[in-house]
Amino acid sequence: MTPTDEQKAIIEAAVTTNESLLINALAGAAKTTTLELVCKALPPDKPILSLAFNKRIAEALSKKLPPNTLCKTMNSIGHSAWSKATGRRLIVDTKKNGDILKGYLNDVPRHLRYELDFAEIMDIVRKAKSRGYVPQGKYPDADRFITKEEFYGSLDEEPSPETVDAVEEVLLRSINLAFGGFIDFDDQIYMPVIFGGSWPQFRLVMGDEAQDFNPLNHRMLRKLVVDRFMAVGDPYQSIYAFRGAHTQSMSVLKEWFNMREMILSISFRNPISVVRRARERAPHMRWRDDAPEGLIATLGEWNHRHVPDSAAIICRNNAPLFSMALNLLRDGRGCQLVGSDLGPGLIRIMKKLGDERMTQAQTFEAIERWSEEHMRKARNPGVIYDKAECLRVFASFGNTLSEAIGYAEHLFKSEGPIQLLSGHKAKGLEWDTVFHLDPWRIPSKWATSDEDIEQEKNVKYVIETRPKQELFLASVTGFHSNDASI
Repeated sequence: MTPTDEQKAIIEAAVTTNESLLINALAGAAKTTTLELVCKALPPDKPILSLAFNKRIAEALSKKLPPNTLCKTMNSIGHSAWSKATGRRLIVDTKKNGDILKGYLNDVPRHLRYELDFAEIMDIVRKAKSRGYVPQGKYPDADRFITKEEFYGSLDEEPSPETVDAVEEVLLRSINLAFGGFIDFDDQIYMPVIFGGSWPQFRLVMGDEAQDFNPLNHRMLRKLVVDRFMAVGDPYQSIYAFRGAHTQSMSVLKEWFNMREMILSISFRNPISVVRRARERAPHMRWRDDAPEGLIATLGEWNHRHVPDSAAIICRNNAPLFSMALNLLRDGRGCQLVGSDLGPGLIRIMKKLGDERMTQAQTFEAIERWSEEHMRKARNPGVIYDKAECLRVFASFGNTLSEAIGYAEHLFKSEGPIQLLSGHKAKGLEWDTVFHLDPWRIPSKWATSDEDIEQEKNVKYVIETRPKQELFLASVTGFHSNDASI
């Protein structure tokens, strides 16, 4: 590929100056190719650390980049830093927190053991590590990021005092084990950043997906970078605030490392029609010279015949995706929910609603009771609303609660060429044909702050910049399914 003028400018700045660079790369703008060109243009005798978002990307990059470039994930760098700090060979145990929690529950009164939600506690412990929370009054030398009040106040639901006690104890035991060399994946960054790692240092560090860095990642970078930092990201693809990502990550990096901002504005993925629409969010986005016109169409009435194999159906919310998937399966079309981690949790909720022999009407009533109870404790009502809507989808397909559970279990195991996924799971992916399902759901009615609304606009941008050829806007209520059973 012949470099564009924008790529040439970035390469020149990388080679002829010692500036730190922040590359604002829009969707499909060949950011990985640009990093590859930069690495190959730099002197081969100077080591470079290239930080990738996950292991798969790191391994792919290592095959493309020159030998002087070390491709690692942040977890991998953190793992080494903690191993050197403790002087131990670390053992990674993904079941570590679960085993700790089981031991804790064995020691509490029987009635409390059944009241505590295992999955809820595990989820909060993970969030504690990703947000840099350390139990109050312990480890006075820890580099703390967030207070107890701030952390528990940031959760979607207000946890019970008993749940807080369990989280605190599991977290403390987990930290103690990590000092002894027993860690999980979250510890690989949490422990060396919070408690002090022995960090390698590099004259040049490169980082991808800079818009998704969280405060722990930022602190880690300050320890790694000696001289120069180059980062690539797209502020319009900042959609992971709910995971703890810094909503202004790129701006913070720019200020801290005194970075010169440069642009990659040409989408090599999207057709002309999609770029025009994306300009609502990214006005400076451009299409490549040989880009096809492409197609954007709104479907009023539609059915499974409109959906080709290998297409993607993407939605802001999960419930419409579940409904669509069940309808497609009913119509004999193979499909798969991609990256849906809600499944086990929803099935657990359904199994706790009551007697599995209850009728469909009774199941709907039980879902309403569940929703009302959790809405009273909700700080983020949109999460509870989405779960309740998902439960209603399954209930609508089953004559009894047992049948509804069966439909849910069947759906989460299904595989097929049509992919269904949320906007948050779609980032970084592309398809020839994309259906934006229920586009009216953006912005969510639960988005009230300016920051929330910006995140919602970004989700729309992410969804609608996935197609290479066609983008269809469609509503789940306009879909007409055959009557054949699954």
